[in-house]
Amino acid sequence: MAVTMADISKLRTMTGAGMMDCKNALTESNGDFDKAIEIIRKKGQAVAAKRSDREASEGCVLAGNNGNFAAVLALKCETDFVAKNADFIALTQSILDEALAKQPASKEELLAMAKDGRTVAELITDRSGITGEKMELDRYDFVKGESTIFYIHPGNKLATIVAFAETSVEYQVARDVAMQVAAMNPVSLDRNSVPVEIVEKELEIGRDKARQEGKPEAMLDKIAQGRLNKFYQEFTLVEQEFIKDNKMTIAQYVKQHNATPIAFKRITLNQE
Repeated sequence: MAVTMADISKLRTMTGAGMMDCKNALTESNGDFDKAIEIIRKKGQAVAAKRSDREASEGCVLAGNNGNFAAVLALKCETDFVAKNADFIALTQSILDEALAKQPASKEELLAMAKDGRTVAELITDRSGITGEKMELDRYDFVKGESTIFYIHPGNKLATIVAFAETSVEYQVARDVAMQVAAMNPVSLDRNSVPVEIVEKELEIGRDKARQEGKPEAMLDKIAQGRLNKFYQEFTLVEQEFIKDNKMTIAQYVKQHNATPIAFKRITLNQE
């Protein structure tokens, strides 16, 4: 049967595939749209498989919240051109929406979730086949609290989420905390939540530096502890200087507004 432009446009709307791919699929399927869609998907899977060893260093980072749950994720691709494409951003947003609705506990659980008859992993593969670029869900994380906030830095390369102990936190206060996380990249919420291995490493660095400076051996631990305190002030969220007013810490700022941050996550592209 003859393939019309209307048929091609319809299939393109349904799949997002290119004009020639749609025309060829319709020709091969004799106008059967279900078969044409399957042909396009199989071609996409083959293309994606060939691209699996390529490096995906660009992408889109988005975040959102749904009451007491907030999520952040990074979908990666190969080029900035595709990363800025409306369809790629829409796919990232649709995956985020799925996460907000179903609250998966891991990236693997999110990839296995069904959406429109396909798993999230299959939807990513489909888009990879259409664009000809490798794509992967690089990171996914979430927080839970009585209330939550998210912040997406312009350009979709960095996003943060924060949970609070209170059911109602002033929007600007919550946003300020989320922006603090984005700007200052704290390693943990407070000194008690810094991983033990980081504390031990910082103490060892402090002792080594003091030793190199010729300090007495008996003083090394005390000096190292003092330097660790400076580390806490620089790299724990509540002890950091507030970026909008360096005369106060985040702990002092949120206390003024009856807010208590209890968890945060920060994702950037190519994050280690």
